[in-house]
Order: sequence, then C-alpha cells, then structure tokens
Amino acid sequence: MKLLRILTISLLIFTASLLIAAQAWAFCGFYVAKADAKLYNKASQVAIARSGNKTVLTMANDYQGEVKDFAIVVPVPVVLKKEQVQVGKPKTIERLDSFSAPRLVEYFDSDPCEPVRMYERAMPSAAPMQDNAQRPRAGSGSLGVTIEEKFTVGEYDILILSAKESGGLETWLTENGYRIPKGAKDLLRPYIRQKLKFFVAKVNLGEFEKTGYQSLRPIKMTYESPRFMLPIRLGMVNAQAAQDLLVYILSPNGQAEVTNYRTVKVPSDTEVPTFVKNEFSDFYKSMFQTAYTREDRKVAFLEYAWDMASCDPCSADPLTPEELKDAGVFWLDNPEEVRPLPNQPSLFRRRPPRPFPSSSVFITRLHVRYTRDKFPEDLMFQETNNREFFQGRYVMRHAFTGEARCQQGREYQRSLPRRFEQEAQTLARLTGWNIQDIRKKLPKIQAQVPSSWWEWLWLSLRGQ
Repeated sequence: MKLLRILTISLLIFTASLLIAAQAWAFCGFYVAKADAKLYNKASQVAIARSGNKTVLTMANDYQGEVKDFAIVVPVPVVLKKEQVQVGKPKTIERLDSFSAPRLVEYFDSDPCEPVRMYERAMPSAAPMQDNAQRPRAGSGSLGVTIEEKFTVGEYDILILSAKESGGLETWLTENGYRIPKGAKDLLRPYIRQKLKFFVAKVNLGEFEKTGYQSLRPIKMTYESPRFMLPIRLGMVNAQAAQDLLVYILSPNGQAEVTNYRTVKVPSDTEVPTFVKNEFSDFYKSMFQTAYTREDRKVAFLEYAWDMASCDPCSADPLTPEELKDAGVFWLDNPEEVRPLPNQPSLFRRRPPRPFPSSSVFITRLHVRYTRDKFPEDLMFQETNNREFFQGRYVMRHAFTGEARCQQGREYQRSLPRRFEQEAQTLARLTGWNIQDIRKKLPKIQAQVPSSWWEWLWLSLRGQ
C-alpha cells in the first residue's frame, strides 16, 4: 500500500519563497484511486483570477503516485464545456509562489563613526535554494447521476456530473472504477443540495505520454458565477492531519478576504537574529504554527498583498504579462472586463497609497491551515478596493564588527548585547523555541573598551 502525497508546494513556505522544504498539501476536492491505491494529501495551491462574476481557477498538481491512479473530484458551480477547461504551465504557479512568499531581508549596520548616510541598502533574501477514460457503465440514470459533459483536455479525461443524492454519486463512481475515500458520501451531500456540479478528471495515459512532461500539469477552468468560494471540505477526506492551502487571488481592484472566517495578517516586520538566515524554513514553520495555535486554529492568514507592478523587497521578479495571462488574468488586454467594486468596508485598515507603480493586477496570498472541526464550511471570499500593501517580512541586521574609533562607536558596541537579547526574545515569542537555545547561537561581539588613558587618546585621534 503506497502512501501518496499530493500537491507539493515550494513554500515558502515553502519557497525562498518560503524557504520551506517541499511537502504535500491538500486540495479543493478529494483524490480517488483505482483498485487498492490510497491517496493522502496534505497541501495544495490554487490560483484564482476574478473580476465581477468571471473566474479563472487554476488547481496545481505535484502528484507523486502512478499517473494511472490519479483522479480528482471537485465541486464546480456550473456545467463546464470543453472550451472552458485548459491545462496550465507548472512554472506559473511556482512564480506566483516565489513572488508572494514571506521573505527574509538583510541589513548591514554601517560604521557608527562614519557620517550618517541618507539611505540603507537592503539585500533581499535569495529565493530558496530551495488508458483512455472508461466508458460510463449503464444505469447511471437509475442512480440519479447525469453525465452533463465528457471531453479530453491535454492529458486529462474529464466528466462533468450532476447528481440527485450522494449515495447514488458514490455508487456511480465506484462502479466506474473509482475507489471513493471513506467518508466522502457525507461530504458530497451538501454540494448536491446546493445543486453544484462535479468536475471529475483522470489521466489519459496516451495523451500524457505525448506531452513530454514528467508530472501532471495544472488544470484551469473558467466560469461565470456569483459564487466566490473554494470547496475545501472534500479535501479533508484523504487527510490524516491538518491541511495547508495556499490561495493566490488576482484582482483588478485590491485585496481579497475570507468572509466566513477571520482573516489575520501573519506576524511580520520583526527583527530576528542573524542565524535565522540558515534556518528560515524551520523558523517560518514554527512561527506559523505558533500564530495558528494562538488564533485558535480557525483563521485565514494574509501572507502577501501587493500590486503586481512592483515589490519591495523582491523575493522574485514580478510576473510577466504572459505569465499573468497563464494565471488567468483575462482583463489584461481588455480593460472593459474590469468590474470596479463599490466602496465597502475591509477587514484591514486602509492606508494612504504607496509611491509604487500601479497596474491592473493586485495579488493576495492567503494561507489556510484547516481541519474538519475548525473549518466546517467552505471558504467564501470577497474582493475589496483595499490596495494597502502587506508582506510577511523578517529582518536581520548584521552588526558592524570593525574597530570602534569614536565615542559613538563604543556606545554602539555596548548596545549590541541588549539588541541581540531583544531579537532573541522576539524569536522565542514568535516560534516557541527555547530562549536558552537561541542565546547560544547569538553573535559574540567583544566591545573594544580602552583600558588606559592613552588608548582613549589614540582611538580618539584615529576617529578624527
């Protein structure tokens, strides 16, 4: 029996983007396998480009099992036609991840005995070095299941199903070669009541071999619906533990927010010890878990919100127009597709506009870690006009280690132990790490304090 991990993210989380070692993530639907194969998923990435009621949804795949065993079932609001579904480029999701990932930035203290400069040069951290579909069997009508559409796109054979009751849908999928995870029936029922359809995809092996890819590509679907949501509940069927979901929402207006759960900014803009540079993956995972627990494990975290025309600091270059289009930005060459929003309250306080270039694409990165008991509902979103910039950002300041040639320099050196202790306390509070272990890794800087009156004289003369 294979343990199959689904949908690996670069995070940043982690990619230097989040500098986190790749790990499997959860999905908007559940994974099903033929025969005895059992699939377990822990994380997923979804990109949503939306203006008005028009939506382009991209579901990322980094499936690591046998492609012949791959299949997904995802609730969708409308019946999709073949022309509304495409395969995307895996690189586009990676680019969204790396551009929006929480970042570590470095500053280097200047010589305290030199004239104060009008600027500091920040060095952003580097990105982490981081058989054709079976014909449906007869009898589907008696089960209350209707095949609304059937087509092949890229390497995927796709069915769009509607169903009258969850037991019938479960039976139909089972009879047509799918192994339904235990518990799927109860989770399917609410979607059937809402009259949602079911997007069912599995791999066409012949078409997959023609692509030349070693892994499955993202699936993109377009539709018009007032529903702005992600069906996360089905993603819990395969789950053995809490699921992580990264959602990249692209809008012509401003930030997107979760409406049926609190949206909270991830802790940010804090100074941490310089050794975190080599432990950023562990740092971010611990920091996120601590914040997640503190918020009672039932919030959506905002990790990034920015205009796609710029970044400061940048963990990766902004996406090109071609990459944005592949991510679903359908309004890029057609401003008439943009639907301005009426003024509405936002969950976050607005600030005056920032002096950065502006474009028609604003990205919001939301990170949700969910379990069935804390997230009993699917995620519901709303667009806002709030264009406040935010990023998960963590700052390291390297101390000046040269000779103290003036009184200010000696005072600076004496202040360093206090500063290092403050950074250690901050790190312990953010991560829950043991303060004594942190202190052992702090820089050891010996203050240059003259021992005689002539050493004071010589130092003062060198500082002139």
